Amino acid sequence: MRLDFITRISTYQVAGILKVQMSSNSSDAILIANLISISTEMNRYFSILIFLFGTVGNILNCLALSQRTLRSNPCASFFLASSFSNLITLISGVAVRLLAGWNADLTGTNNWICKIRIFVLFTSRTAASWLITFATIDRWLSSSVDVHYRQLSTLKNARRGMIFVVLLSISTYAQLLYCYQANLVNAPLKCYSKTMICRLLYDFEFIVITVFLPTLLMTVFGLMTVFNIQQSKRRRIQPYSTMVRMNYLASTREEVQRWGKKDRSLLLMLFIQIILLTIFSLPQAIQSLYANIVREQTQSAIANAINNFVLNIFFLLTYVTNGMPFYIYTLTGGSLFRKALFTSLRELCPKFT
Repeated sequence: MRLDFITRISTYQVAGILKVQMSSNSSDAILIANLISISTEMNRYFSILIFLFGTVGNILNCLALSQRTLRSNPCASFFLASSFSNLITLISGVAVRLLAGWNADLTGTNNWICKIRIFVLFTSRTAASWLITFATIDRWLSSSVDVHYRQLSTLKNARRGMIFVVLLSISTYAQLLYCYQANLVNAPLKCYSKTMICRLLYDFEFIVITVFLPTLLMTVFGLMTVFNIQQSKRRRIQPYSTMVRMNYLASTREEVQRWGKKDRSLLLMLFIQIILLTIFSLPQAIQSLYANIVREQTQSAIANAINNFVLNIFFLLTYVTNGMPFYIYTLTGGSLFRKALFTSLRELCPKFT
């Protein structure tokens, strides 16, 4: 009797444990399915917004920056090249993710399409960041009080800088042609790095070369540019005689105010770019590095699903940096950019009428 009672209790306990485990597994499965569904919907609809606004913005950038008043400017040529790089990034990145949301992504099943697409994507994305960095360096050179530095700000040197950026980007991510593979199962995406060494190498390169170094150099040379402008202004306003002082006080008050506006526009435009680049790019690099490190450890299915979900969101957000320059230039770039944009649109409209 007592043995039967104990047996019944043990049976009830085991059944209770199994019921709890089944309930837990069921709730985990529901959560995983919801995360996958949300990720799919974001790929479908959020990608459309990024692609449309980014593509239109970069096309307008190309129209404005290719105007006669700007095309001979070395700094503007860097911005123009960066806009082309951003377009390539959006097409190879966001457009493919948009197709993935509708189960029409060939990069997940075709090995060579996977390799070429990912190589073009990260090469163009890195080039876009470094071209903006070189534009900031050109600003610093052109604003220097030293004539020898100003003489380095030429279209010839700008083209040399573009060639350097292309070679740097290609050499940095050449290993992706080997590392990436389609039809992967235990990975955030079907087209992904096939080994842990490849994943860690990519994460390191993306953090250091694509995000950290360009951001650091833009900050340093941006501040040095503002210092050059302030130094140049002080040299301008130092009078050499009483007559010069009187003429200065009478005729250059407006010029000093204009310099102040240029300083504020430059600072605003520069730091908005740096802040948004950091906000939208760095989290993806850190999350990708974290996900690849913990992937080697024993983790539950729900933990892997959450890591993949967060990583997919950050992947999407990184493309915002490739679509935002036009709107930054329009809002904070001063009247020169807006005038060039309106001129290009006026010239373009008669061709369609």
